[in-house]
Amino acid sequence: MPNPPYRSTLEQLMQQAGIADLETLQQASGLSAWQLSRIQYGLLPKMSVETLVQLAKALNLPLAVVLNHLSREPLVPTLPDRQAEIERLTADYERLEMQLLEQRENVKEELQQEVLRILEPWLLQWPTAAAAAQKNPQWPAVKLLPLVRPLANLLKQWQVEAIAVVGETVLFDPQWHQLMESELPSEPGTPMIVRYVGYRQGKKLLYRAKVSPIAVTTISTVEPVTTASSSSPTP
Repeated sequence: MPNPPYRSTLEQLMQQAGIADLETLQQASGLSAWQLSRIQYGLLPKMSVETLVQLAKALNLPLAVVLNHLSREPLVPTLPDRQAEIERLTADYERLEMQLLEQRENVKEELQQEVLRILEPWLLQWPTAAAAAQKNPQWPAVKLLPLVRPLANLLKQWQVEAIAVVGETVLFDPQWHQLMESELPSEPGTPMIVRYVGYRQGKKLLYRAKVSPIAVTTISTVEPVTTASSSSPTP
C-alpha cells in the first residue's frame, strides 16, 4: 500500500521540530492517530481550527506555514508576500511596456526613414517645380499643387520641415546649406539664393538646401541671352 501523499512532508516538519515519530507528535499535539492519518492525506483544511492550532503549536510553526505544506491547495500568500508579488508584477509590466514602446518607436522611425528615402527625388525636386508653377499659372503642373497637401500634412506630423524656400535669400551656413558650384568660395555668412530646399526632422539633418551665390545666380539667368546674341551673324 503506498504511503500517504503528505507523510514525508509531515515527517520533515517533525524533524525540524525535533519530533522523532508520529507517536511523539501525537503526544505533543494531543491529536489522535486518526486525525494524524487524515493530515497525512492532505485533509488538514477540512479539520477544525482547534486541531490546526494544536498541530502548529506542536511543530513550532506558524499556522499558515503548516497549512501551505500539508494542504492540497496552498493558502493565499500573506499580505507581505502578496505585496512583494504585486511589486514584482508591476515592475515586469512596466519593463515590458517600455520594451513595447521602444519597439514601436523603432518601427515608426524605420518606416519614416524608408518612406523618406523613397520620396527623396520628389522632396528635392517638387518645391522647385512648384515655385516655378506658381509664377506661371498657365503651366499644367499648377493643378497638382492642391493634391500634395495631404503629403505635406503627413510630413508635418513627422516633424519634417523644409530648410528655406526656393528663391529665398539666406546667409550661407554649411550645416544646412550646400553649394551647387563646389569651386566657388563658400565662406559662412555669404548671401546665397536657394535653388532646392533641404529638409530636417527635428534636429536631424535629412538633406541640405542647395544654394548658389546671388551674383552667380544673376549671371546664370542672363547667360542664355548673351549666348544667343554672340551667336548672331556679324554684320
